[in-house]
Amino acid sequence: MRTIIEGGTIVNEGKAFVGSVVIEGDRIVAVIPKQEGSSFPIEGEERVDATGCYVLPGIIDDHVHFREPGLTAKADIDSESCAAAAGGVTSYFDMPNTVPQTTTLEALEEKQLLAATKSHVNYAFFFGATNDNAELLAQLDPHSIPGVKLFMGSSTGNMLVDRDEALERIFSLSPLPIMVHCEDTSIINRNMEAIKQRFGDDPDVRFHSVIRSMEACMESTRKAIELAVTHSVQMHIAHVSTKEELEMIPADCLHVITAEATVGHLLFSFVDYERLGARIKVNPSIKSVIDQEALRQGLRDGRISVVATDHAPHLLEQKQGGCAKAASGMPMVQFSLPAMLSLVDEEVLTIERMVELMAHNPAIIFGVQQRGFLREGYKADITIVRPHSPWTVTKDVILSKCKWSPLEGRTFDWRVEKTFCNGHLVYHNGVVDRGYIAQPILFR
Repeated sequence: MRTIIEGGTIVNEGKAFVGSVVIEGDRIVAVIPKQEGSSFPIEGEERVDATGCYVLPGIIDDHVHFREPGLTAKADIDSESCAAAAGGVTSYFDMPNTVPQTTTLEALEEKQLLAATKSHVNYAFFFGATNDNAELLAQLDPHSIPGVKLFMGSSTGNMLVDRDEALERIFSLSPLPIMVHCEDTSIINRNMEAIKQRFGDDPDVRFHSVIRSMEACMESTRKAIELAVTHSVQMHIAHVSTKEELEMIPADCLHVITAEATVGHLLFSFVDYERLGARIKVNPSIKSVIDQEALRQGLRDGRISVVATDHAPHLLEQKQGGCAKAASGMPMVQFSLPAMLSLVDEEVLTIERMVELMAHNPAIIFGVQQRGFLREGYKADITIVRPHSPWTVTKDVILSKCKWSPLEGRTFDWRVEKTFCNGHLVYHNGVVDRGYIAQPILFR
């Protein structure tokens, strides 16, 4: 089966040009710029008219929580991969804090088998580090796993690694990139106790950024960088949230120490607690306008290498309360691409840079095989988006199982029209092909 996507503006590897992408089976066989005044003399069985649209590499989200197994009242692989497809996301890396945690080889295999029957976009799973499982790291298959997830200093799901000897072993033994969640528990606990003494057992959510503070992030990030440098380990710092952390990270360093920003930290600052309350309660916390602007600057200057979602659904009733009671995390995977395109419209970054951050760089950093670019011979993971096509986030368009979003009521001017996953049209104008099962991602 040959498909030709023609007439759209292709954005790939720092360039934007009108042209065609030719697909055969699950592969791209040609990317052809349109010559001035010429038509496309390509014979194909199916033509997709992308005139007026932008044709992008499929988005790779390196940080999601799809909640399966064990937490499927909130979300599952079926529902959240549908949401991903609708958002132009063709590949995701899922985190290990499920039930059971993905901290044994058996639990890892269980997740892979689940996705092989349920995931509508491409999938991979991080292995979770603990205080006691460093000896398993050498047994991990580097071709099927993006990396090791380390909750360093703070976590949900009892995956905190807080022993110095355990940290040394993990950094010395890991054959894979280490993704770190950096917050210092001792600082957080002190801050929580002080705020509770003043404001009661469940302080208002506006204190979340005081409790999970800049200092808590800085202290943990500093320690992580020291460990990575000492052991010469590739490290990826998840959801950077402060200006000070960015100042520690080398610019344009895609193979040593890299940083991820989440869409939530780019869209929101702590002034939004007044409007959205615990709907934007996440760990690490949403912080100041100065931090938000520093992260946006980091998109441009290279200190941020990846934009992801940290997609973390909870039932809406679990989001009620304040700093102590409301769950942390929000669902974002369906709306991350339109949200980032809104920042393109605001001239926060260019569309070419956005594609680097959301497709090219995740593939480079984690060694994804034959995805993340529109190249001949690569898997045909392709997202088509249409500008100047306003729509509003309402409950009825949300495909995540939790059925809410902090973006409800927000109007975006970009619409995801089509998502091709391995050459298959998995999403088209509001409909996901739930009969399609995608592929495991291969690495290195």
